[in-house]
Amino acid sequence: MAAARSMYHERPDYRVELLARTNLVTARLGGTLLARSRACLFVDEQDHGLAVYFPEEAVDFARLEPTGRRTVCPFKGEAVHWRASGGGGPGIAWAYPEPFPQVARLAGHVAFDLDAVGVTLGAGVFTGVRP
Repeated sequence: MAAARSMYHERPDYRVELLARTNLVTARLGGTLLARSRACLFVDEQDHGLAVYFPEEAVDFARLEPTGRRTVCPFKGEAVHWRASGGGGPGIAWAYPEPFPQVARLAGHVAFDLDAVGVTLGAGVFTGVRP
């Protein structure tokens, strides 16, 4: 696969917003807990809608296996993918190990396919900090 090429220089108007939140977020496949965290990034990408990225340490990788598939997003970089362990099915999770500088905070985070995995959003925690 050719190296990922950023399109930000050709589309300076394109938006990928990364929003840190303290909400308790869980990801489940059926009844199996895949991830749980209060330190997720909510990613609102202009042409894709909302995705939730969990910190790697919050993900139960024993429940996932690499697919070997790699894809390229012109606004995030090269992604690696996982499927449910022993499932043999399509990928249900992905990450950008070396994202483009504009979305560098995605490094160390994993997202789940919202059509395949149930993601639940709980209450946030007030941190005492106001913008």
